[in-house]
Amino acid sequence: MKAAFYTRQGPAAEVLVIGEQPVPQPAAGEVRVRLRTSGVNPSDWKARKGGFGRAMATPLVIPHSDGAGVIDAVGGGVPVSRVGERVWIWNGQWNRACGTAAQYIALPSAQAVRMPDGLGDAEAACLGIPLFTAVEAVRRSEVEAGMTVLVAGGAGAVGHYAIQVAKARGATVITTVSGDAKAAHARAAGADHVFNYRSQDVGAEVQRITGGRGVDAVIEMDLPTNVALYAKALRPGGTVVTYGVSAQEATLPVFWLMRNRVTLRFIYVYELDDAERAADLQEIERLLCSGRLVHTVALRLPLDQVARAHDAVEQGRVVGNVVLDID
Repeated sequence: MKAAFYTRQGPAAEVLVIGEQPVPQPAAGEVRVRLRTSGVNPSDWKARKGGFGRAMATPLVIPHSDGAGVIDAVGGGVPVSRVGERVWIWNGQWNRACGTAAQYIALPSAQAVRMPDGLGDAEAACLGIPLFTAVEAVRRSEVEAGMTVLVAGGAGAVGHYAIQVAKARGATVITTVSGDAKAAHARAAGADHVFNYRSQDVGAEVQRITGGRGVDAVIEMDLPTNVALYAKALRPGGTVVTYGVSAQEATLPVFWLMRNRVTLRFIYVYELDDAERAADLQEIERLLCSGRLVHTVALRLPLDQVARAHDAVEQGRVVGNVVLDID
């Protein structure tokens, strides 16, 4: 089968190769998916470059966790009736060598989720990491109607979905961005208030909007960078749910956090437990079936331009998701 892969870490153009790899066969409890699309996420280029000192887990890696396609074979214990299902994939390359940047992938049956009929293959390749993370972050923030939530980085793939998920639960959403195009993108997701963190005092704006109370929860993309904002933005007894960091260590205002009874929660979407995963999948299914989710595929490229796709995500050149077409 045709696949993108690398055998050493480094810059995309230097290490990513397009070539032939063996077609996987589904083991017991697995399905094989004939992939149509593959989603590119920040974690993909970070792993490829060895971010945070991570070494390659296997000698050869076919990257990417997310994708969509059609089940064409099943292993023992999986109903044959699943053959022909259109599915989206989560954790495709997590704890295995072969991800979705290929014509085929074999993986546990539960990780290939049936798609609603109206969902396109490109949009489905955006779900695994971004939407799962957003739903888990909103759920762990215990967002409900009447709450006010601050979503950091509302133009990012996760932030864009988090705005929509929080709005679906009836919350007022404030978000931060770094430019006009990103502001428009966040508003299109339904954000009630959008502020440019480079040119505006976000803490002062939050105080104004909330009448000095502060927000009930913060959905955070980078705790080490943004923690200084919480003293102005977060109400006493509020919650911060963090799904990303830019550094392995951070200096925290621990006395302020303690005195204000702030709850800090961390999520790592690849390692959700079974109960968390099941709750998120139920909410994702409801959201997808509602037809109200906005999916933003900013750039589609063929598989043989995988290096360009990685660079686009790494350099933040696009507002939205980057998707590879396998054929």
